[in-house]
Amino acid sequence: MNFSYPEDLAWVVLLLPLLAAVVIALFTQRWKFLSAQISIIAVIGSFVASAVLLAQFLLMPNTEFMHAQPFQWLAAGIPGLDELKVSIGLNIDRLSLIMLLVVTGVGGLIHIYSYGYMHEDPGFSRFFACLSLFTFSMLGIVLANNFVMMFIFWELVGVSSYLLIGFWYEKASAGDAAKKAFITNRLGDFGFLLGIILIWHLTSGLIEFDALKGKFSRPDALGQWVNVAGLLIFCGAMGKSAQFPLHVWLPDAMEGPTPVSALIHAATMVAAGVYMLCRVFFIFSANTGWPEALSFMNGWTALDIIAWIGGFTALLAALIAVQQNDIKRILAYSTLSQLGYMVMSVGLAGPTPAMFHLATHAFFKALLFLGAGSVIHAMHHEQDIWVMGDLRKKLPTTWWTFLAGTLALAGIWPLAGFYSKDSILAQALQAGMEQHKVSGYLLFALAVFVAFLTAFYMFRLLFVVFFGSAKSDPAQHVQESPGVMTWPLRILAVLSIMGGIIGIDAFVSHMFVTGEAHHGPWFDSVLQPFGHNALAAMFGLLAAIAGISLAAACYWNATKDSLPARLGWLSRAMRNRFYFDELYSALIAVTHEALSKLADWFDRWIIAGLGVRGTHGTTEIFGRALRLVQTGNLQTYAFLFAFGLAVILFFVLK
Repeated sequence: MNFSYPEDLAWVVLLLPLLAAVVIALFTQRWKFLSAQISIIAVIGSFVASAVLLAQFLLMPNTEFMHAQPFQWLAAGIPGLDELKVSIGLNIDRLSLIMLLVVTGVGGLIHIYSYGYMHEDPGFSRFFACLSLFTFSMLGIVLANNFVMMFIFWELVGVSSYLLIGFWYEKASAGDAAKKAFITNRLGDFGFLLGIILIWHLTSGLIEFDALKGKFSRPDALGQWVNVAGLLIFCGAMGKSAQFPLHVWLPDAMEGPTPVSALIHAATMVAAGVYMLCRVFFIFSANTGWPEALSFMNGWTALDIIAWIGGFTALLAALIAVQQNDIKRILAYSTLSQLGYMVMSVGLAGPTPAMFHLATHAFFKALLFLGAGSVIHAMHHEQDIWVMGDLRKKLPTTWWTFLAGTLALAGIWPLAGFYSKDSILAQALQAGMEQHKVSGYLLFALAVFVAFLTAFYMFRLLFVVFFGSAKSDPAQHVQESPGVMTWPLRILAVLSIMGGIIGIDAFVSHMFVTGEAHHGPWFDSVLQPFGHNALAAMFGLLAAIAGISLAAACYWNATKDSLPARLGWLSRAMRNRFYFDELYSALIAVTHEALSKLADWFDRWIIAGLGVRGTHGTTEIFGRALRLVQTGNLQTYAFLFAFGLAVILFFVLK
């Protein structure tokens, strides 16, 4: 292959998973292991091609981006007057390269793990076809060079997630979870589409990211609707990355197979929203005030709103996770909380810390979900942590890899999560100190408290599942998972340990020059947080240690949860997810359902009753009346004819 044309390799990265999905769906469904191998080879091929692209990028001096030659896909409108031209092209830069490696690397390990986890499932081939389609869709978002192309793949990710969450469609709960995810995301995507249309209007027909970046460098030319456009674009991220109030779909996505949970919650779908915000960060940095109708929001920017939504989501999800007993739901709410961290970082004008945490989170959260899958597999698909216990002796590989992931998520030095989480804490503290914003200090305090809660609920999970005594018969007879499942755990454990010091943040920071700190060689990164912002690093570390200590005090050798008795109604609220599902059901009942009942009444009685049946009834009665005068008697007809003629003559002569 001639590497002077990297666009060819980028097309290979994108199209290999699509080819695998098509081949499996059309030709190899009967041979399930062949289908799995095709899917795995395709995603590994995409990973290798992505690595070669990265090497090509690094070997080309002074190169910040490469483009695959676009081709025109759609042209609509009047030439010269708001004409819409949509091209399909691939954008290859530091941001997309990091995401390519995360999606194909972590996704590839999940594919391999799935080979062992799903081998007895009758839908084995269908599962891998859906995985390949999902990977293709996510890669399309990463490589898209314009808003329309991104939106097309955005919706393909929604379809793919629907297929995977509802994979066990014979279960009513799985079907309901798939529909919930699909519909909730459509709400966010509606706002996203409106934002794309508004930006297209403000920029006189521009949709390509590079062209828009140049246009947004002169925000005075765009009017006062830029903040509105930014918030509408953010609606898409609220759906995909499950931010309040559209967060309710993500925990229910646990109804899909555990590898699907790992794929959605780690490397792909939920990362799409954060990636999109970083990709179009130039929109949010162009603050031009608000239109007259929204003048009450003056003093706030779109970034301020994004930061607080992210911070609130992080806190809300962490509180809920404290009282969940399903091992996968604990990790799901943990994902929600960490996504809140990332979104908060973007809102604090820190896209680099957000992308850094996105990458490291993909490592340890995929590890934790796959580790949970190993536990569930050994426990014969039991997911309640309170029927487990003492599993560390019987599942040694699962135990030490799960411990590594837990320590990384809790933010313990020197694991990956410490560095990426510290960068977000430092960003919040810096916003308070340098910009003199009270909101920066408040968000920093909130983030530290969430770090405490994260360490607490994760070590609650760890102590209950792996320590104490076995609390059920299945827990006494578990066996370690096969090598095809444990080797991905080992690789992800290494990445969870080392991922914070391999230079991810330094590589990405060149995309966002303004406000970025200087990064030295990778080996200087080991103690870099303590030198860069020692206060943030110490607060984060102390919060994690305090959370672990409290978890040990409450749950070491515990046979039941002691918090419900201590917290009372608050524990019930956290266990019931603060009743958001019930609240939404009530709101839907008084809005959507009430409107549908009104529409049904109007259709039944006004349109069908008065309109259709009324017209039909009037015609029928008139016809029946006319029928009465049709007697068939000649004398009667002659009499009526003469009578009618007399009446006519009377009126004419008068």
